[in-house]
Amino acid sequence: MESGNNTRVSEFLLRGFSEDPEMQPLIFGLFLSMYLVTVLGNLLIILATISDSHLHTPMYFFLSNLSFVDICFTSTTIPRMLVNIQTQRKTITYTSCITQMCFFFIFVELDNFLLAVMTGF
Repeated sequence: MESGNNTRVSEFLLRGFSEDPEMQPLIFGLFLSMYLVTVLGNLLIILATISDSHLHTPMYFFLSNLSFVDICFTSTTIPRMLVNIQTQRKTITYTSCITQMCFFFIFVELDNFLLAVMTGF
């Protein structure tokens, strides 16, 4: 029988921004406010392009799609980070990490694709 290390990694340890418990509410509030501003700003862009018929041009179509991808892009990481800050949880499972990375890379590439297509117009 071979001897060796048979342990498996099922979770990754996360490093926080600060270990100081007094800083956690400030960090949580800062990231929550930035996330809400990002989502609301992009939603306003989408609603403005949908509601005004003068903005039904290819440039604004791609701009609203870019705003939607930006909402999805920020929503892949920030809500999970906010939950981890609030619950003081310092781990993420392997499957959650891989899933989050896949969605993150998909939305980054979609963002790059939309920007590349927009340069042609």
